[in-house]
Amino acid sequence: MITGARLQEVAERVAAVQGIRAVTLGGSRARGTHHADSDVDLGLYYEASELDLPALREAATSIVGSPVDVAGPGGWGPWVDGGAWLTIDGTPVDLILRDVDRVREQCRRARRGEFAVHHQTGHPLGYVDIAYAGEVATCRPLVDPRGVLEELRHGLDPYPAPLRDALVEQLRTAEFLVGGAAKVTGRGDVAYLQLCCATSLMWCAHAWHADAGAWVTTEKGLVPAVDRLPLETQDFASRATAALSTIGQDLSEPALTAAVRTVRALITTAQESLADGR
Repeated sequence: MITGARLQEVAERVAAVQGIRAVTLGGSRARGTHHADSDVDLGLYYEASELDLPALREAATSIVGSPVDVAGPGGWGPWVDGGAWLTIDGTPVDLILRDVDRVREQCRRARRGEFAVHHQTGHPLGYVDIAYAGEVATCRPLVDPRGVLEELRHGLDPYPAPLRDALVEQLRTAEFLVGGAAKVTGRGDVAYLQLCCATSLMWCAHAWHADAGAWVTTEKGLVPAVDRLPLETQDFASRATAALSTIGQDLSEPALTAAVRTVRALITTAQESLADGR
């Protein structure tokens, strides 16, 4: 297992590459919610015009002692960007590229309560671009000689009220989607029904997290995490899980109708609970 000292050594090695402005520890390890087998996420914040990609490949290769394929900017898709998957001392370590200018703009948008959803492989809900701000707000800086992260974090703690309100407003989308699910309960179109319900519940979970001032950076674990928020959510996560499980087990129209009804009730609960703001 990789030690903290070894991780710091890795961070400093990649930070020495031209164009890298800061290196962070992110994900569950930064939040303190990781398990023994959790990956290590290292964010590499770079200036696009200066990044020396060959030097980064050389650095990654020297760290693991064998050739490493580093995907350049955009190599993993428009929003995940690029990076490399390493194994260091038996621990998976992901190097994740983040364009400083792009992150700066998303942080500004988050403070204004603006966000968009983008198609991105590996993100079934779509990539919600405020994840960049969430990563900055929740990361642990390892190398940041120019204070880049301090600048980016300005105005992100506490959680911006305009962003909270925008994500609560997104419950209207959830309401619209569950209406679509209700129309197909007797048509056998279970895939569409499941997609509508799951997406609706994801947006509910986003709204609950925003109200709690908890940044979200991925859909993974998003719904279950609602019940761990310091809020009265009326058992949202277990009720959501039960509704989605029903859809997969009983395909009769009465069962599907009941499941959709539960999802609609969860949306209504969130709307009523969160309507008045903080």
